Amino acid sequence: MKSKAPVIIGSVFAAYLAFVAVVVLVYEPTPDSMDWEDRQAYNKAKLTEITLGTPVDEVKTLLGRADFSEAKTINNDTLQVLFYRTHHIKSDGETTRDECTPLLFKNNKLIAWGQDTYQQYLASAIDG
Repeated sequence: MKSKAPVIIGSVFAAYLAFVAVVVLVYEPTPDSMDWEDRQAYNKAKLTEITLGTPVDEVKTLLGRADFSEAKTINNDTLQVLFYRTHHIKSDGETTRDECTPLLFKNNKLIAWGQDTYQQYLASAIDG
């Protein structure tokens, strides 16, 4: 009598290969589920795709949860800064603001990003 074990093992292996192929071809990790090195590279690459005027929700969808954020109101306008990690400085196990690129939003629209952006935010007068 012939054993069915090779057929069963072959079928299970083929199913496993099909599953792996689907996962590799379809699955795309979210920024929040990436390790810091992958997320840093991802953020750096995705920042080249954004444009001024992009809504804050669209940026959050693209880049995920910000590493840091701040907000204030000035002359009835809302200013918000989101910080996304983009460059490694020190291996201490912590993400710091100096390892992030700040993105400045006014009334939920992107108005600036880059190193001078946070200084612009800090220099803005706070609405009384």
